[in-house]
Amino acid sequence: MNKFEQLGLNEELLMAIEDMGFETPSEVQEKAIPVLLADNTDMVALAQTGTGKTAAFGFPLIQKINANDKTTQGLILSPTRELCLQIANELKNYSKYVKGLRVAAIYGGASITEQARDVKKGAQIIAATPGRMQDMINRGMVNISQIEYCILDEADEMLNMGFYEDITSILSHTPEEKNTWLFSATMPKEVSTIARKFMHKPEEITVGAKNSGTDTVQHEYYLVNGRDRYQALKRLADANPDIFSVIFCRTKRDTQNVAEKLIEDGYNAAALHGDLSQNQRDMVMKSFRTRQIQMLVATDVAARGIDVDDITHVINYQLPDEIETYNHRSGRTGRAGKSGISMVIVAKSELRKIKAIERIIKKQFEAKKVPNSMEICEIQLYHLASKIKNTEINEEVDHYLPAINDVLRDIDREDLIKKMVSVEFGRFFNYYKKAKDLNVSSSGGQNHASAPEDLPEGGNVRYFINVGERDGYDWKSLKDFLRDTVDLGRDDIFKVDVKESFSFFNTDATHTEDILRTFTDFKKNGRFINIEISKNPGGSKKGRDRNRKGNRFSASDKGFGKKGKKGRRR
Repeated sequence: MNKFEQLGLNEELLMAIEDMGFETPSEVQEKAIPVLLADNTDMVALAQTGTGKTAAFGFPLIQKINANDKTTQGLILSPTRELCLQIANELKNYSKYVKGLRVAAIYGGASITEQARDVKKGAQIIAATPGRMQDMINRGMVNISQIEYCILDEADEMLNMGFYEDITSILSHTPEEKNTWLFSATMPKEVSTIARKFMHKPEEITVGAKNSGTDTVQHEYYLVNGRDRYQALKRLADANPDIFSVIFCRTKRDTQNVAEKLIEDGYNAAALHGDLSQNQRDMVMKSFRTRQIQMLVATDVAARGIDVDDITHVINYQLPDEIETYNHRSGRTGRAGKSGISMVIVAKSELRKIKAIERIIKKQFEAKKVPNSMEICEIQLYHLASKIKNTEINEEVDHYLPAINDVLRDIDREDLIKKMVSVEFGRFFNYYKKAKDLNVSSSGGQNHASAPEDLPEGGNVRYFINVGERDGYDWKSLKDFLRDTVDLGRDDIFKVDVKESFSFFNTDATHTEDILRTFTDFKKNGRFINIEISKNPGGSKKGRDRNRKGNRFSASDKGFGKKGKKGRRR
């Protein structure tokens, strides 16, 4: 029996679920769907963004709607145009086998008369933003006096955006005997007020702890001087060549300035803020969804409702004014069970905010160092080799090979590899070779990282391993694999950075011998997995000598992956 069938869903929905490839319900779906199907009840559901909330209320709503009755029976309010459209489209996919069921989307920035026509054609379900919905009620274009179900999705975000009066006014036009389902990531007092005022003894389900962050997101902070914030952002991007991120700024001005600087420095970036027209906003989001943009710089208001899969990083260029907003930011990554990283670039005066956020999300931040120049160059070197190895050969090049071989005939293989790698690697090396350390000690003053030779006995050691995302790993699963394989404790492995086809991690120096011995001639699924000590700070001199003598780098013998388009800066 299909796991969704066990929740009580009917045949039409199960057919649509099979078409969409859904196999296992998420936790919020498992908890919410049976309750909403079994009873006519109000519900408050607390769950993070990206946990499958649309299906959690969408499936029961569709199953309870009478498709033969053209009266509007269900109303869904959501904070933004993007989320409203997403919900409407998903409900249409869910109900594809339910004959006669219509879903209308009502939102600002589009023709209000066309939307009114969609409703009058017999839309049993309306997905709407509060502002446009209130406008249409005032104009007599929509009738919600007979609805049976009202869903408030991302309720905390709607209230944060100032929609309290609109929501209360809209709900005043609905019948008292309806069922209200409230879905929210957090439970601030405004959401509690809505629940008390418009709901009757609601069932409450919680996925994780109230207001807590999701377990799939790793939280990190980088302590720098305020004037070095932008340089730190660039280094974090360069240390993650396959980054696909949302960068949050507090103001529209900062958002535009940071995006312009990134574009000028050669990154695929764009700004998203309230001064953009709807057409400009749509173009930016389309480019971001298709990954033509790798770094989307946004304000909190503009980013609300963004639902884009596989965002690898959220970068807090500045912390939000409201601490609770951090949860919404970090929820843009680590969605649908995948892992993600939320980074905070923070000045010393803001460290107290990190502690406050930890208390709210019930997760610990890891203090990390902004990568130094050699760490970035090493990552980019491996990434370039990865790109070369995995590039598909264009057979048209055969026509030019005789002439190319003639030009290169006096260069031996090793020198040829060095020259190829140096074409791109040289740009990073020349840019960063005199770069200063950006890290600041929490006790004050700029850090001055010691050279590898000066590391004290028993210091941290950083390792390179030739597996990454291409092999199905993220930071969490790689950490678990290493810990289980070497029989280490929960906190013995840290600073895990997973790239597309290689990764880095740290341990205390006391574990180095065990790790290197375990991964000598180590195979998994028929493939050799190699671990080497990184040449960057964090390793011992002995480890670096081993790198130089016993494990010479070659683009042909590492498991390197492929990277998206992103040029070097200047």
